[in-house]
Amino acid sequence: MSAVGGDTFGFADDGFAPLDNGTTVLLTGDDSEALERVFYRLSAGRGEESTVVLSTNDDARSVQRGLDDVASGAGGRTRVLATEGPDRDDDVTRVADLTDLTSLGMEFSAAVTDVQATGGRFRAGILVASSILEAVEDTRSVYRFLNANFLNQFRRGDGVGVCAVDTGTEFGAGTASTVAGLETSFGCRVDVVEADRREATLDVSGLGARDGEATLSLR
Repeated sequence: MSAVGGDTFGFADDGFAPLDNGTTVLLTGDDSEALERVFYRLSAGRGEESTVVLSTNDDARSVQRGLDDVASGAGGRTRVLATEGPDRDDDVTRVADLTDLTSLGMEFSAAVTDVQATGGRFRAGILVASSILEAVEDTRSVYRFLNANFLNQFRRGDGVGVCAVDTGTEFGAGTASTVAGLETSFGCRVDVVEADRREATLDVSGLGARDGEATLSLR
């Protein structure tokens, strides 16, 4: 399987079929460690692809290491917006307030514009959106943020998006109902059913013939 294709975004030998350009993935799971590992597998840029990550829990170095563990050099082609750690050169922006969705949206959109200008094809992700949902009282404003500043990037750019939500936490009007509301805006949903050190079992929906159980290598 090719790691990079003109109209698709692949995953090398991870066992997960390539995603079409413009695909948006709602990635869910109640095991935070497994969720993070699958997120990095889906978000790490292959070849010359760039990545943008909004990290709500980890600092930029942790994010870049996680991406490098998947694809050598991917961390160096990544722009990170992080709530932890300081600003660091042009590739890292410190997020001071997760509840200021206007500023957050502008910063995220600017980061995507920058990587498109320099590298063209990109992957972008949020790890994890549940932290935003916990911090913001009005869930509808989070929906608006995701539609205007995250999902909209893939309607006009050459990229794929992954938004991770930890369903092991409580947020919004209830975790299950909030996730169901989010799911309607995304192209597909990938739920991490279980995982060990070697692989993750996924439940995929929204990808037509590929719906159902899938296995993703984590080695």
